[in-house]
Amino acid sequence: MLSRFLPLLAAAFLPAVALGEDVVRLGNLKFAHYGAVSYMKEIAPKYNLRIEEKMFAKGIDIVPAVIAGEIDVTASAADGAIAGRAKGVPVYVMAGFSDGGSRIVGRSDEEFKGVADLKGKKVGVARGGAQELALYAELDKVKLTWSDKPGQADVQILFLAYADLNQALMQKQIDAMCQSEPQSTQAITKGFGKEIIKPYDTPIKRMTRVLVMTEKMYQNRDLASRVMRCFVEATQTFLAKPDVAEKYVREQMFKGQYSSEEYRDAMSNAAFTYDVTTEEIQITTDYMVKFGVGQITSGSAKPPVATEWVKTDLLMEAKKAAGVK
Repeated sequence: MLSRFLPLLAAAFLPAVALGEDVVRLGNLKFAHYGAVSYMKEIAPKYNLRIEEKMFAKGIDIVPAVIAGEIDVTASAADGAIAGRAKGVPVYVMAGFSDGGSRIVGRSDEEFKGVADLKGKKVGVARGGAQELALYAELDKVKLTWSDKPGQADVQILFLAYADLNQALMQKQIDAMCQSEPQSTQAITKGFGKEIIKPYDTPIKRMTRVLVMTEKMYQNRDLASRVMRCFVEATQTFLAKPDVAEKYVREQMFKGQYSSEEYRDAMSNAAFTYDVTTEEIQITTDYMVKFGVGQITSGSAKPPVATEWVKTDLLMEAKKAAGVK
């Protein structure tokens, strides 16, 4: 008789949260300043969530996965999110999670006093990443032209994957690169790269990275609210406990590939944050149109209007609940 009730008794003692967890599929990138977003999965059970993280090469690569219904929430540079929205992908910008995290780095055996010295040089950058837009804004500021065709402009652009940029600089296949963190810091600490500039002195400034959510998930207010509370706590933890942030990023995300010094140097050029404004997103959109980044031009995909798809209401509620100003 007792045997009939054993399965029921066993189920009764299973963790209640595990039985009712909502699965959230997270798209993320493997950069130091994306660490707090990755950390969300560690504290997710507290919010009755199970976060399944998938890493992508760059933000714009996540767009097809969102279209296919395979991703619910994603971390991305603003330009990747804007490019997706311009193509009709039903997403909202919910928060900012970091800013900075870029450098223009030249070969250490070359003399670069500033961006103007890139004239006549080969510069590597990842196509469709935040660094591409930052690079163009800096070149435009000093009135240099650029092209991926040899001899067609002041600067020749070589499009390479983030993972290949450092190798290309080290082997002198390119003269400079616009690279993310911690890879740009590593090029400097290993001696084959030298900082030319942190590209933050244009109207796009430090280019806030954004947390993006599908419209479908946003409409499930209870679930969306729990995701945002999880995000706020993860960010709050990384800001309040930099030792926890360093340990997690170095050991869990990068499996010991970067030293403590490299991590700290990288994060001196980036910051974890919560916020984003419609003005930031609109300025980034306008520059993407100007330079044709992300295949957004005034004559192709309609540039999205920031006020129509930046939704920070749940972020504000989550910050208030957590006592974050």
